[in-house]
Amino acid sequence: MTEVATSDQLLVVIDPVARRGDGEAVRIAKDVLSAGAVTKVCLPDGPEEFDRALVRRGSRRPVVIGDDRALLRAVSLLHRRRELAGCALSLVPVGVGGGVLSLSRALGVPMGAVAAARAVLDGSERRLDLLVDDSDGVVLGALRIPPLGARVDGDDGGTERAGGTWGAGSSGEAAVDGAQHLHHWLRTCQSLVRTLAARPARVPASAAFGPTRLRVEVDGRTLVDLDQPLDAVSITPGGAGGGARIEVRPASVGAEATLLEAVAWTITVSGADFRYRADAVVSGPVRTRTWTVREGAWGLTLPG
Repeated sequence: MTEVATSDQLLVVIDPVARRGDGEAVRIAKDVLSAGAVTKVCLPDGPEEFDRALVRRGSRRPVVIGDDRALLRAVSLLHRRRELAGCALSLVPVGVGGGVLSLSRALGVPMGAVAAARAVLDGSERRLDLLVDDSDGVVLGALRIPPLGARVDGDDGGTERAGGTWGAGSSGEAAVDGAQHLHHWLRTCQSLVRTLAARPARVPASAAFGPTRLRVEVDGRTLVDLDQPLDAVSITPGGAGGGARIEVRPASVGAEATLLEAVAWTITVSGADFRYRADAVVSGPVRTRTWTVREGAWGLTLPG
């Protein structure tokens, strides 16, 4: 581990969704960070400003105040710019709604604003493994095909990739009056349409996400082929001895099916069109996708 000097200058990038959702937690975190280090605070109104702030960080150590999607966006940007190796990220998790901080919690980031800010100041950089797919997308925590919860939409119903839509309620606090009026008009129309039009009945999970047939290859060998229907596949970086942990749950016919497990550095899934949930983002449909483990590819400041 590399010790983090408290004298480092910090670039504190506050996600607009966090700013609107829990302004008090944001204020507390900002106060703790400012009391312990020289800080420059950025308040981006959208994805372009968020990216621009990180790109122009200079020698400052970047600290993201936001939820899992904000962290994923930061890692994705630095990966695309091939700057992950020389830039340790810090996170103060702030989010509203169930599941928006599940990745942060799994990575070991403290959940309270004060505890997380103190970890930024006093913690240590830990190098973590990364899954990179053949479209240059990244996975920090876990990947599900289909997701174990039998639904592939995100916690907020979104299906965008990390570099895509910014998310609800983040269109910019400084928008011009015309844009604000247009947004209000659109919201009014959308509300009216939702009121007048009855929503179609939700398809039962068992019907929409029943057994599927996929070929799963690990380090060049076939773990399961198309002749075996599957209920779920999960891939998680950070397997024992390196690599990623793969779990394949065959569809049970009568007796309970035996879970198939493996540890590998390269995983290829192919077959009929499928969607997959990586961290907080749903992608697809695709017919084939390959993920490769990058050992110690990114750094996150965590309690010592």
